[in-house]
Amino acid sequence: MRLGNLLTMGIPELACRGQQEASKWLERVGLTGGRNGHPDAVLRNIAAGSAPDGFEARLRQRDLAGASELLLDRFRRAGPDRFFEGAVNMETSSLVAEHMPEARAQAIAAAEAVSRGCFDVLGHHALSFGEPVDWHLDPISGRRAPLVHWSCLNHLNPAAVGDGKVVWELNRHQWLIHLGQAYRLTGDERYAETFVRYIREWMQANPPGFGINWASSLEVALRLMSWCWSLFLFRRAKALCPELFLRMLEGICTHATHVEKYLSYYFAPNTHLTGEALGLFYVGIVFPELRLATHWRELGQRILMHEIQRQILPDGVHFEQSTCYQRYTTETYLHFLILSRQNGVTLSASVGAQIQRMCDVLLAIRRPDGSSPEIGDADGGSLLPLAKRAPDDPRGIFSTAAAVFGRSDYAWAAGGLAPETLWLLGPPGLKAIEAIRPTPPATPPSRLFTSGGYVVMRSQWEADAHQLIFDVGPLGSPVSAGHGHADLLSIQCAAFGEPYLVDPGTFCYTADPLWRNFFRSTRAHSTLTVDGRDQALPAGPFAWEAQPRAQLRRWLSTETFDVAEAEHDAYRDLPGPVVHRRRVLFVKPRYWVVVDDLEGAAEHRVELRFQFAPLKVMLDATLWVRALGAGGHALLIRAFATVPLEANIIEGKLAPIQGWISSDYARRRPAPVLVYTTVTRLPVRIVTLLFPVADPGAGPPAVAPLPSDGTGPVGLTFGGGREKILVDRSAIVLERLAG
Repeated sequence: MRLGNLLTMGIPELACRGQQEASKWLERVGLTGGRNGHPDAVLRNIAAGSAPDGFEARLRQRDLAGASELLLDRFRRAGPDRFFEGAVNMETSSLVAEHMPEARAQAIAAAEAVSRGCFDVLGHHALSFGEPVDWHLDPISGRRAPLVHWSCLNHLNPAAVGDGKVVWELNRHQWLIHLGQAYRLTGDERYAETFVRYIREWMQANPPGFGINWASSLEVALRLMSWCWSLFLFRRAKALCPELFLRMLEGICTHATHVEKYLSYYFAPNTHLTGEALGLFYVGIVFPELRLATHWRELGQRILMHEIQRQILPDGVHFEQSTCYQRYTTETYLHFLILSRQNGVTLSASVGAQIQRMCDVLLAIRRPDGSSPEIGDADGGSLLPLAKRAPDDPRGIFSTAAAVFGRSDYAWAAGGLAPETLWLLGPPGLKAIEAIRPTPPATPPSRLFTSGGYVVMRSQWEADAHQLIFDVGPLGSPVSAGHGHADLLSIQCAAFGEPYLVDPGTFCYTADPLWRNFFRSTRAHSTLTVDGRDQALPAGPFAWEAQPRAQLRRWLSTETFDVAEAEHDAYRDLPGPVVHRRRVLFVKPRYWVVVDDLEGAAEHRVELRFQFAPLKVMLDATLWVRALGAGGHALLIRAFATVPLEANIIEGKLAPIQGWISSDYARRRPAPVLVYTTVTRLPVRIVTLLFPVADPGAGPPAVAPLPSDGTGPVGLTFGGGREKILVDRSAIVLERLAG
């Protein structure tokens, strides 16, 4: 670690990091941890006075098999009272079959694929990791992480481990849930036998502390939660014998001990830390007979209570500035709340209120077609994949939140009962949903999230609405902005319910630095670059050299229009400093006007980009751009300036990379990007009209720029002057003639 970094740390951080480094050294030299555990190690971790009747007598007689049988028997009898109702109630499987046969078929199909050794991992489908499974292999690159102590691995180095994200996703063992669901839905013991085989193979190939699968405490915690779920789903299976249960209980203790020892207090104090805390809370709740159960439960609860105040901004936006991690964090706290209620753990009322604030953000930014827009990093993962969903499908969260909080607007967004709700809440979840009459939100469709920096301009709540999201918030979390993108003042736009202008996505984290840096660059987003430079420069896959700031200057929403104004300081350090100010006006319910002002004095190359979804986009001789939607509508775009603008539509270009989107991790496809370019002396103004039309062949509106004030058009006039948009340095105003 660099001396400069050490000098910036406080005493608590130095103490924590020092303790963790000492623990790593002790494990490497073999003084703690080790490759092989003792068969009866977990039995010594049973708290005095909490063991089943006869347990201690069996131990004194060295009857490990008998003691294990007592533990498994009590788990089968008493454990269900402590876990999620949907996972343990035998009615759940019949309800899934009755109310959602498609989900039943998908769960069984997923289990069959897993049984054949085919795994869906992130954006990869039907991957094979060998037979038997090689738990350290990235099959995409063919690289295999070595079996050394985890602290000796650089899991961010693709040359050494391939794409560690792919390896970790397999080793989260979340696919065990599919096997467990299929077993519950069919009663077929084949799925239980497959579960047992994979667990035994994994424990043999992954001794505690050795290999890439111990290198992230979050991944260890997620695997721990998968093991808890699989034990409950398979608790009645013949294949779950006392000996295996004992070994898994030992493994769960090892996992929890590792997570506690290497909590991400300072390495990744974000969703890593909350996921790890939830894992500890799980173990402390589910296995109260363990000697450290109370400690783990209280530690997990304490961290989760602290982090919900630190990571969730006052308006409900998660501080990572990522909609993917917003959803993931919402799932984390829903699990925390449900498990707490199930076990009589009293939580502050603020927890439920904070979860609802997070859901309210997801509700407000939700596209009219029901999908969730991407902002910032997105890896396609989830806390627990209880149903097959596209990465941008938030309905499972809304369904469960509707049942938990009795919210009719969440039920409306869910569009009906989701499988996740049944597996989490069981029959009471169904009853709760059936008692709710779904209704659209009572809040106005347009909304500002002041702390998170999201401006939502929406015509209505219906499925054919127009919507624009204007990002006026920070680059990312104040810690490192590791999951944020250089997308200050970018926009996304949906017309007639269909996405037209979109976020490009993420594609990868560490596997390919060139593509990683493109997808989080400014030039990949619908905003403006100066002199070909991004707003921020990467300093590794999860850091930036500096974090420029955006500032909202104005927000006004009325019945007839919305207007937002913001600026950022990313280009102040250029030779000839530049300030980019963007104003967006929504003339309800019809169109948007985007005004980009660049303030400065020197000559610069300016590029204004609009990234489309994979649509057909055409540029005509009058510089009107027409994007044809799949739903039979179109979005027209025209930029106006007093300096010459060169317009180009670029798609799937590789040198330099331009015109690509990624809808899921490891997937990318060409998609058109509209680029307006000019080289001019500043100041300059570009006024862009975004105009949805119901008829894809309709001509453009009768619009013309108003005379210049020296920097660019002072506005637009429609229909021979019946409607005017007036722009000056301090305001943007809508004027309409009467009648």
